[in-house]
Amino acid sequence: MSLPIATAMFQCLIYCLVPPLEGFVMNRVQGDYFETLLYKIFVSLDEHTSVAEVATVLQIDVSLVKNAISMYIRLGFAHKKSSEVDVEALHSSWKQRQSGEQVTDEMSVNASGVGRLVSDLIDVSDDGILSDRSGTDYIDSPPTVSVCVTQTESQETLTDVITSSSFVKRVALLFDSTLTAFLMMGNLTPGLKTHAVTMFEVGKLSDESIDSLLSELQKVGNEGEGEAQRYFEHAVTLRETLQFLRYNKELLSNDSSSQGPAMDLLRCESLNSLDVAACRRVLNKNYSLLISMAPLSQEIRPVCSVTPAHIGPAIPEVNSVWFRLWLYDQLGCGPPTILFTKGTRLRHLPEVFQEYELLMMTAWGHDSAVVPTSNALLSVNEALTHSPVLIQAYGYDTDGRTVHIAFPLEQKDVTTGCGLLSHPIFQRLPHCVDLVHSCGYISMVSTGYAHSISDQPLINIDDMARDHLVPDSIALTALAPRGEAHTSAPQSEADCVTTDSESSMWKQESPDGWVPLELYFGIPLFDMAVNKEVSAKIASRKLFTEDSLEQLLHSNRKLTLQLMTFIEKLAGYPINPEHSFDPSDHRPPTIIPQPTRHVAFLGKQVELYDYA
Repeated sequence: MSLPIATAMFQCLIYCLVPPLEGFVMNRVQGDYFETLLYKIFVSLDEHTSVAEVATVLQIDVSLVKNAISMYIRLGFAHKKSSEVDVEALHSSWKQRQSGEQVTDEMSVNASGVGRLVSDLIDVSDDGILSDRSGTDYIDSPPTVSVCVTQTESQETLTDVITSSSFVKRVALLFDSTLTAFLMMGNLTPGLKTHAVTMFEVGKLSDESIDSLLSELQKVGNEGEGEAQRYFEHAVTLRETLQFLRYNKELLSNDSSSQGPAMDLLRCESLNSLDVAACRRVLNKNYSLLISMAPLSQEIRPVCSVTPAHIGPAIPEVNSVWFRLWLYDQLGCGPPTILFTKGTRLRHLPEVFQEYELLMMTAWGHDSAVVPTSNALLSVNEALTHSPVLIQAYGYDTDGRTVHIAFPLEQKDVTTGCGLLSHPIFQRLPHCVDLVHSCGYISMVSTGYAHSISDQPLINIDDMARDHLVPDSIALTALAPRGEAHTSAPQSEADCVTTDSESSMWKQESPDGWVPLELYFGIPLFDMAVNKEVSAKIASRKLFTEDSLEQLLHSNRKLTLQLMTFIEKLAGYPINPEHSFDPSDHRPPTIIPQPTRHVAFLGKQVELYDYA
């Protein structure tokens, strides 16, 4: 049976696009090789990536890619980019021009036509083998390419064609399946479900489909009932985020478009289905900047990147309970917290939790849940049979109250801050985490119980470098050393403007009784007020400029090394922290280290805990 892609001109140089899926029904078969391949090609394919490039990026035979894309085309899930024009609908002058052109049996094209088909990542050698610029051949037997030019012009024309490209790298917004679930389950608009299915199954929504998505999001109201309110909030916040990123032409220093950067939506789980090297090739080829939504579910492994630059978790461990414990240890402040190892059987709750009405329970690799203390023992023991569990005090005599403080923050914001910004932890936090060149939010919780703040000194990064815990080449000045203030920019009006009374509540709160709960990197999509504040700070602080991203790279490297050293000390077995941030390390990702000993933070610092 002939394939629809097999007879096309330059078979391996066909370009296809994936529109929003219509009539797609998922019926996945566990372990099916071809089905797995179909999903990998789905997330790697776009109208600027040819069939040959997909094969090169994924390092698989080009015939497999052609078979997969042929199936997409038959089922209507993809279309050949070259087949979009209806010849019959063209003006008669175009038909005369077409009939006057000479077309050979080998389907030759002129040099200008080739320029639209050959990518700058693919070289066509004299024997027709597709290879990258390093000379490595990835495809065994692709079809031979024939171009009708004169003998003297052939080599020169191909060189010009290969080096020319009109494609401009895009910005990618990374999301997880939680977002697609909210868009599908909310029954918000009929058309929105189509985009949500595409985002989940394809793993990508290209910039060409974003306008259609925005038009559907415009139909979503602001009001919902009960649990459905969360779905409405996520949809509206996603709409505002897309409009902010897509139509703000001053965000990127190298953006030459009149409207703003082109942007794709990428699902983290789909990218993680690729091997590490293939994922990096896909990201490097198509994107200049990655931005993660916040918070990302702890059930997934975040996509982390050095090149292209990434606004989000520096390494997957930042999206785990280890980072929460490290933060408490650095600040000397946090709610009472105990991490129990897998297989532990609790006979009773630790005494420190028995006075609280509510506890926060986080099973390893799962999101947190608030449980009543009266029922916590049963839930914790059940979870401990299959994973470690983190238990935290949440509500003393009432429900725990939480507020979210957006960053970036300058030193001036802290020194002149009011409300919770006058909390002592904000004097320490800039020395631990880069709050100037990254974005996100800090969750503060008031349990109703007065917590003391440790007076232990901060870890001196310079001392760590001298003790060879941090390599000298990396212990640079991305963050100001302890005792020195950051160079503060003038405080913009956007930093003081709040959208409603709820978002500004923390500015009227006394810091007494409040402790840090969590810190997330990325653009928040769960709360409109926090989202607008983060967006305003991104624009005013010019976070996406090359200088800011370069500073973020250095501070992420330091954060990575400190966090991995902390985990190695408490996990009970050696870990090489440098591999976690090494862009040349193409080994398969390892799972986040699990604890082998009980660990607790009870007001001073994180230390081993003896449960009796």
